[in-house]
Amino acid sequence: MINRTVALYKNSFSGLSPQIWLLSVIMLINRSGTMVVPFMTLYLTGPEMGRSLTDAGTVMSLFGLGSVIGAYFGGKFSDTIGFHKVQLVTLLFGGVFFIVLGQIKSFPLICLFTFVLSLVNEAFRPANSSAIAFYSTVKNRTRSYSLNRLAINLGWAVGASLGGIVASYNYELLFWIDGFTNITAAVLLYSFLKSGAKQKTGEVKDSEPTEPLQSAYRDKVYLFFIALVSVFALCFFQLFTTVPKYFRDNLHLKESYIGLILAINGLIIVAFEMVLIFHLEKKNKNMHYIIWGLFICAMAFVSLLIPGPAKIISLIMILLITVGEIITMPFMNSYWTARSNDKNRGQYAALYTMAWGAAQTLGPVLSSALVDASSFNLLFVVMAILLMFCAIGFYILKNVKHSPALVNG
Repeated sequence: MINRTVALYKNSFSGLSPQIWLLSVIMLINRSGTMVVPFMTLYLTGPEMGRSLTDAGTVMSLFGLGSVIGAYFGGKFSDTIGFHKVQLVTLLFGGVFFIVLGQIKSFPLICLFTFVLSLVNEAFRPANSSAIAFYSTVKNRTRSYSLNRLAINLGWAVGASLGGIVASYNYELLFWIDGFTNITAAVLLYSFLKSGAKQKTGEVKDSEPTEPLQSAYRDKVYLFFIALVSVFALCFFQLFTTVPKYFRDNLHLKESYIGLILAINGLIIVAFEMVLIFHLEKKNKNMHYIIWGLFICAMAFVSLLIPGPAKIISLIMILLITVGEIITMPFMNSYWTARSNDKNRGQYAALYTMAWGAAQTLGPVLSSALVDASSFNLLFVVMAILLMFCAIGFYILKNVKHSPALVNG
């Protein structure tokens, strides 16, 4: 039994290119400093800053707006000057802006620098996604993205758990740590993954779809997919904005515990996602997995409406939304990469990143306004309903006829 388990994990991680492993290590270092975003709402509404939830929602929305614009230009420049240069520049300057933001106490300046930071920082994502697609093949692409997600979530687990401890001591240190990990990741990228690195002949070419080149912005089926991703992202981002505040103010949990349970999200993904994806991707039922994942995420918000011990309820919510995330996100990545090729992949990656940015823009404003006008309970009901409608949308998308090269259903 033990030997079979070891062999399963070994097979799940085998066959990936050295560049994918290097990109994942760089991502791990970068995301180990992810401490600002999950605690930004608590920082702004805490005693040091004393801003309202609406003000915090405004800041997080500006972060989202910056990410939308940054994603567009990140994708555009990835297709023109190359994903390596875009990653390098955005990591370096993103680190500098994190440090600067931590020194600012004026609310208007916080809004301005949050927007600029997000614009630069989020331009990294489509470039990184394009790099992963370039250094992978059709057979291992979903696992390549899952390895990258593993790095993100392991870094998230470290960052969130340590961030909770650091936040209970000094919120300003969060910005310094986030900044220095960004800069360290830039140095590693520059040192070990050279610009213009090429794969062996045939490793990428045979993986590309045979569909004619088209603009992502004119792909109607893909635009419908992007709309659905935006709805999902709007709901999912509550985990980093309103949910931590609900845990602190309504369930009366301490920041250190909040950081711990948020870290559990990342640790579960690290422990199980690669093996699960290795098993599921063979069945070619990608849309089925997305639909089920959305349903489980909806149940995560429903769980917050159930009375019970605060620590148990919060843990159940995190467990459910983590399972839903594991089943849903890797196959969303597979969908957009399958519709693109080397000539337009930056556009497709940009739109996918912009969907998340749009959710970050609208989500905090709408959710904080809804909570201020009513209650957290109504917000959680709305999130569950939106996720169910999103699942229906993916069911409709599942039945749209695709080229066999594009998507499995």
